[in-house]
Amino acid sequence: MTNADIAAAFDHIADLIEYQGGNVFRVRAYRNAARTIGSMVESLATVRADPSRTLTDIEGVGADLAAKIGTLLDTGRLPLLDELQREIPAVVFELMRVPGLGPKKVKALVDELGIDSLDALEQACRDGRVQEVKGFGAKTEAAILENIGFAKSPEHNRLLWSEADAIVQQLLAWLRECPAVRRAEGAGSWRRGRETVGDIDVLVDGDDAARVMDHLVAWPECAGVLLRGDTKTSIRGPRGVQVDLRVVDEDSFGAAWQYFTGSKEHNVRLRSRARDRRLTINEYGVFRLEPGADADARPTKGAAVAGRTEEDVYASVGLPWIPPELREAGDEIARAERGTLPELVTLDDIRGDLHMHTTATDGEDTLGGMVRAAIDRGLAYIAITDHGQRVTMARGLDRKRLLKQWDEIDRLNESLAEDGHPPIVVLKGIEVDMLEKGGLDLPDEVLARADWVVASLHYGQNQPRERITGRIIEAIENPHVSVIGHPTGRLINRRPAYDVDIEAVIAAAARTGTFLEINANPWRLDLDDRHAAAAKQAGVKLVISTDAHSTRGLDVMRCGVLQARRAGLEAKDIVNTHTLAQFRKLTGKA
Repeated sequence: MTNADIAAAFDHIADLIEYQGGNVFRVRAYRNAARTIGSMVESLATVRADPSRTLTDIEGVGADLAAKIGTLLDTGRLPLLDELQREIPAVVFELMRVPGLGPKKVKALVDELGIDSLDALEQACRDGRVQEVKGFGAKTEAAILENIGFAKSPEHNRLLWSEADAIVQQLLAWLRECPAVRRAEGAGSWRRGRETVGDIDVLVDGDDAARVMDHLVAWPECAGVLLRGDTKTSIRGPRGVQVDLRVVDEDSFGAAWQYFTGSKEHNVRLRSRARDRRLTINEYGVFRLEPGADADARPTKGAAVAGRTEEDVYASVGLPWIPPELREAGDEIARAERGTLPELVTLDDIRGDLHMHTTATDGEDTLGGMVRAAIDRGLAYIAITDHGQRVTMARGLDRKRLLKQWDEIDRLNESLAEDGHPPIVVLKGIEVDMLEKGGLDLPDEVLARADWVVASLHYGQNQPRERITGRIIEAIENPHVSVIGHPTGRLINRRPAYDVDIEAVIAAAARTGTFLEINANPWRLDLDDRHAAAAKQAGVKLVISTDAHSTRGLDVMRCGVLQARRAGLEAKDIVNTHTLAQFRKLTGKA
């Protein structure tokens, strides 16, 4: 099983135990372990296989959880989870997909109203019966009714990109062990960097297709064969995802890679351009069209104009290679024709991380631990942005505790600079909350002393559009606020964005010079690619930050960079690609 599989299993167990009214500390242990495992890049199987290490070395994983991880790795199942699923009605899992409905509320609905489906819940809301259940009320009922459509959407059954990526990397490593495989690459929505992935497409250049198929079916994560042909096999992989493998000729690999990467709309436009040049493009290559020929037919071998590489495919229709992240049928073909494709930002361009938390609030690692991890990742500067006092559930910092932390950061920076060449500079930051009634949760006189201020909205997310938009714009207009954190508040597959006029927010940020965040947390990726592109067009600078709550959380920066690439952003559009001196000048803190 992948890390994502095991994290999902532990999260599921936590939900079920909470539904049953189990021990709160036991619930918390499973949730913390799920969060830790879900953010790990190294696989748990690799950790366990290393004789010098143990699973209990992982923070939050004791002997009991380590044993359960071992069972999952060995068998793909867990007796505890099977037992809980037998004891609890299947509808519970369906109802918990509704944003705002946790295990306790779902239990109340099932016990009090006998709810047995999303349709039944929707009808109960329309009948006004939900608001009569203790702990609900009219506002909660209205919110549930509004969010049921979100829960019903098949889009939310898709894997997060980061979850799909873990599976793709594991599969590619397995395929590349096969002697018959010369090259193996991922394609489809995973390669384009979509926020969610429905199925996984893999291409192989190999000299023995049957041997490659046998190797795929022997993959330990294969849960069943759906289809097997001469050059294509489909299997059921981890998390129930469908994996489609195609074996292609070396001379066709570039054409097939382009074709199966998509998007469908991008390929339609590319084929239309080819037809204007009396060419046809398909997964086998680029071919000249004879008069009266069927453009969709497979031409005979030997007549290909291009196909070995993607670059050749695009060149055959007079275009430079277009990065996969841009192939969504926007203006990428027109820009390629004009020679104005952006030089997309890369992970190597990132010099700093400007949103992270420590044990001072709800982080898992200390200030020193976060700094050491940032140094290990080659960052030149970071901002420590623990929560302000409004976020009481995270033990948010009041004025006194914040100033004490800043004094500690000053001393740390002095220590790091003892030899005159500090490996990193730590900025004094804070994530302040936009209060429901307006204003921020810390006074301006304190914020004026910060190097970096992230303003975020965590409470009152169901307020009317005008009110939420007004709160965000008020924060943007505060001269001490550097950036708006996760501006729409969405959690992919879990919670829709709050009702905000994002165009007005972008316009306000352009007017004041306030930055907007691309939060790299795989559940957030907020701003999304469309809004990030709109922000760039309006002249707003973006910040890609991890919002890390642990040292491992720093590794999700790549997800934020991928989102920025889909938005067509270049390094110059991103604040934290600049040197520290440039950054200070840009923020007015030089």
